[in-house]
Amino acid sequence: MADRGADEPSSRTESPDGESRVSEDRWSVHQRLAIRELIDTEISYLHMLRLCALDIRSRLKQLPQGDLDVLFSNIDDIIKVNSRFLQDLQGTDAMEERQVQLIGNLFLEFQEELERVYKIYCANYDQALLLVESYRREPELQREIQAIIEAVVPQAGPSGLSFLLVIPLQRITKYPLLLQKILENTLPDASAYSVLQRATSALQDVNTNINEYKRRKEVASKYNKVEHLTLRERLARINTHTLSKKTTRLSQLLKQEAGLVLRTEDKEFDDLEERFHWVSLCVTELKNNVAAYLDNLEAFLRFRPQQYDLDMPAGPVGQYCNLARDLQLQAFPEFKQRLEDLVWQPLCSLAKALAGPQNLIKKRLDKLLDFERLEEKLLEEGSVTYEEEAARHTYQALNSLLVAELPQFNQLAMRWLGQILGTFMALQRDLAKQVLQRAESSAAQLPHHHLSEPAFRKLVEDALGQTSQQLHSFQENFEKELTLPTVQPLLPGAERQVQALLTKYGPGKLYQVTSNTSGSRTLDLSLPRGQIVALLQNKDTKGNSSRWLVDTGGHRGYVPAGKLEPYQIVPREEKLRGQAGPGEASRHPTPEPSPGLVAAVPTGTQMVAMYPFVARNSHEVSLQAGQPVAVLEPQNKGNPEWSLVEVDGRRGYVPASFLARAPSPAPWGWSLPS
Repeated sequence: MADRGADEPSSRTESPDGESRVSEDRWSVHQRLAIRELIDTEISYLHMLRLCALDIRSRLKQLPQGDLDVLFSNIDDIIKVNSRFLQDLQGTDAMEERQVQLIGNLFLEFQEELERVYKIYCANYDQALLLVESYRREPELQREIQAIIEAVVPQAGPSGLSFLLVIPLQRITKYPLLLQKILENTLPDASAYSVLQRATSALQDVNTNINEYKRRKEVASKYNKVEHLTLRERLARINTHTLSKKTTRLSQLLKQEAGLVLRTEDKEFDDLEERFHWVSLCVTELKNNVAAYLDNLEAFLRFRPQQYDLDMPAGPVGQYCNLARDLQLQAFPEFKQRLEDLVWQPLCSLAKALAGPQNLIKKRLDKLLDFERLEEKLLEEGSVTYEEEAARHTYQALNSLLVAELPQFNQLAMRWLGQILGTFMALQRDLAKQVLQRAESSAAQLPHHHLSEPAFRKLVEDALGQTSQQLHSFQENFEKELTLPTVQPLLPGAERQVQALLTKYGPGKLYQVTSNTSGSRTLDLSLPRGQIVALLQNKDTKGNSSRWLVDTGGHRGYVPAGKLEPYQIVPREEKLRGQAGPGEASRHPTPEPSPGLVAAVPTGTQMVAMYPFVARNSHEVSLQAGQPVAVLEPQNKGNPEWSLVEVDGRRGYVPASFLARAPSPAPWGWSLPS
């Protein structure tokens, strides 16, 4: 009995320590179970991600690549981050005493990376669900997708793609719960307790930031759409609400311009916006230049001189034609196609990508005006309505999103633009290299291939200079032949009339009609071009100086002053000729031909028309200045100042004084000296 009584107090005194040890063991067991749950579920999660990325995505060949990119988003980046995370997480098993603290530190270390990859996936999740919903409206396609998923992941069940796509969202939201469970089974006085607390709070912040990023993306997607509306559609959208909003914004803007209210300054955003507009300007200018380049290239490809008979001897010319034909049919079209595929299309895509941010920046300005007005109201009244608070949050979301993503967008756009320019230069180099390779064999057959580039350049310059001197000499001889007559040759049968007017009024009063006139008023005359008249008065009875009174030698009346010019008397015309004109009994006095111009011209000689001439009857033929003609009869038998010529297959008479003998040219074209 004594022994029992002695033992009882001792057992009672040892009882609290035993209970403490049991309690600690219980906490330790639950803690290890929570850690085991974290590691095991991470292994299963990563395995499921790899099934999605490798097996399922590769088997969904019936879906376009664009759909696959939306469905699986940046799942590859998530796999990379979680693979490293799992590897470090499993490494904590070897250090059991410090495992809890190491796990807390590990989550803190991966906090930024987890937020970076998961916020992109979560922001694209709703768009992926819209695609899944569209597949369900196509039974055949839905059955094929479901069969693939059930073959790889049987536990997905009828949910199919939806079951797989939601897994990353469930995992990122479960991390704080798993950490909280470990924290609940960690003694408050343990050294790892504070680390676990910070890790749990950090993962909660990650989820909060992801939700905020997703909300900003939703706001941005609402205003990011570029709509091409007709005027009728725009007018249909106008209502009392929109008019009120726009009027309020305009009022706020006018107050700022007048200095009545302060403008919100945001130096960071202003710098980003300026940079973005500079990038946009560069893209627009390059797009316009490339478009012009492609238009010129298209025009160049339509011009094919090798298909025409150049009337030049064979040899180097034939080699050139063969080379040009080869380049025209293969090298240049290939270059044009590559230019469109590798430069023009990416440039158009880049310009299209700029439209969204441009629209967001414009919407931000509208929302900023709303925000500033609401801030004033908040200061004055102390509260705003629910809708007004939502408007404030909309501006804040837009501004935060632009400030966060515009730097990355500007950087990517500049890199994209640089790659396009680099590709353009590479295509130019490839074209030059290809042309030189194709021309190498032809160039070796040319007579001057042995010359160096400077020597060949000098040879070409000398040949061009010599040809230029020949052309200049021809021009001087051409201009010396005869000055341009100021009047057309006289009409047939007009010699006696001119002589009568000249005798009656003198040479200073004679004028020639420059174009046909049709009288429309009383006393107006209708006269043909070339008619000679004498001026009686340089105004009409009302003092109008635009109507002149003239005498035709038979009638008197008014003609427009603008259709008269002084008639230059040629000395030989002062004598009345009695010769008949070509092919008829009329007389054709013409300007004095230059000495030696028509004399001794053999039949069939090629000559050049120095001045334009308009045929007035079926016996004459019209000429254009510089037009080559074949002389059939140098001097008409009835009138030596008219020549019978052939022009473009038409025969007729022209004034001999209008023709010039072309200097005997060297063989057509020019050739380099051998």
